[in-house]
Amino acid sequence: MRVMLLMFRSFLRDLSAALVPAGWAKQNATNLCKLNFPVGCLSNLDKLFRMKLNWRTARTLKNLVKIAETWRAALSCNFHHHPTPLGIRRVLCADGMAVLLRVSFCLLALLLLSSMGWADTTESSSWQNLVGYLDPRGWPFIPIPEVGTDPNGGTTAGIMPVFLFLDEHQQVNRIVNGDLTYNSTLGIGSSLQVLSYPSDDIYWSATAGGAERIARTVDLFYSTGLSRERWWSFEGRVLFDRDPTERFFGLGNGSRSGNETNYTLEQEALTARFGLNLSRQLQLALDLRPRLVDIRRGAFDSLPYVGTSFPQLDGLQRGSNEFVTRLLLSYDTRNSLNVPTNGAFLSVWGGITDQRFLSSVSYSMFGLEARHYLPLSPRFTLASHLGMRYMPVGQQVPFWALSRLGGDRSEVGFQQPLRGFGEGRFIDRNLFAANAELRTHVLEHDIFGTHAILELAPFIDVGRVFHQMDENPLSGLHPVGGMGFRGIAAPFVVGYVDIGYGSEGVAFFSGVNYPF
Repeated sequence: MRVMLLMFRSFLRDLSAALVPAGWAKQNATNLCKLNFPVGCLSNLDKLFRMKLNWRTARTLKNLVKIAETWRAALSCNFHHHPTPLGIRRVLCADGMAVLLRVSFCLLALLLLSSMGWADTTESSSWQNLVGYLDPRGWPFIPIPEVGTDPNGGTTAGIMPVFLFLDEHQQVNRIVNGDLTYNSTLGIGSSLQVLSYPSDDIYWSATAGGAERIARTVDLFYSTGLSRERWWSFEGRVLFDRDPTERFFGLGNGSRSGNETNYTLEQEALTARFGLNLSRQLQLALDLRPRLVDIRRGAFDSLPYVGTSFPQLDGLQRGSNEFVTRLLLSYDTRNSLNVPTNGAFLSVWGGITDQRFLSSVSYSMFGLEARHYLPLSPRFTLASHLGMRYMPVGQQVPFWALSRLGGDRSEVGFQQPLRGFGEGRFIDRNLFAANAELRTHVLEHDIFGTHAILELAPFIDVGRVFHQMDENPLSGLHPVGGMGFRGIAAPFVVGYVDIGYGSEGVAFFSGVNYPF
């Protein structure tokens, strides 16, 4: 089993490294024709004139040649150790420049194709087309600026064009987005994500990305049988993730912010869930998840490494592996899996990891998760959530396998949200979390070819972790209050920005899908 996991790790590392190949920009600095956009070929304007392109297009092509020469000259320069007037180091390594070039030339290609016309096209119609392209309502994508502050990752700024694809009912059934970002610690980063909703019964996604410093991600997910109209359902996931922003403050509900440490969590995991649909509401599912975990030094040099501050912590050794097996019994009456406004979801589960069965550690766990959606009016929905997780067996459980409280996501049986703190802020064996928010429709409008809804959601979160099973889960709760801003393209898509305030200050989160 371990050999198979190591082979799987090697495959995912190669795949993630291929996203931003090392030395790519340096090797191709003098041959820009090897880019996705054939810039070097633009210099042959005679062939382009034989295509009967109008004079405006030819002038555009000449300008593109000049731009390409400028990029070629820029690649030969050394940007390292030259501070800007604001004192920020312009750290543009070859990997980051390669990503920047690819994105830039893709945008140039779009502009070029949008400005092409035939020789017999009148100049007035070309001018009208140009004016039409300046109207954002006709653009094939939504240009979204990215400015985010994550409690763990720090401040990130960038641009994310989002492409929406509609079905015959003018509903969004696929989203494609890529981004180019800069983080003061991780450097230049980029990612590509596809979210697809072919029907009410199927959903799949693919995400790949990386940053100049350490971070890499490949995440593939597929799910079928969501409507439970058949007797079976299936979910599968392949994940490689190297996250250098992870934090650890110590074990227990009273861990102090002054003990903050940083580390890189690298994991390779396969997940498969096989569901037996006893009815459309009732399902019995088997979860299988083999996982390899490595703990390394993080990206934040201003913080101590977790192994330095907590040398006796279980789970610091490299190459740990576990095979988690869980049974889940769930009852679901929600009117929608993605944008629920009525109904409830209840899941009771239990699982084990055993050294005698393909794992380097043994422990057990059980818990429950409940979600309820109460429609107060056509514009107001009260959404509530409750999560509990207990670990009764296991004396040397790795810290990365313990119950984690913090962040903006609820994952059944694993992490639970507390939106005034970063992901995994509080860690111990057992966990309790409760959340409520009032989802309020404040604006509805047809935009970019689909019906969009703007939603405000004031929320309250409480939660705690504890070591002994007989402790009172309702004592020593950490309260959080805040406001959520959501953009909805029914029936599948929800984009959100949540701002929470807790005892350690303000936390910002953004992403796709509801927190619960």
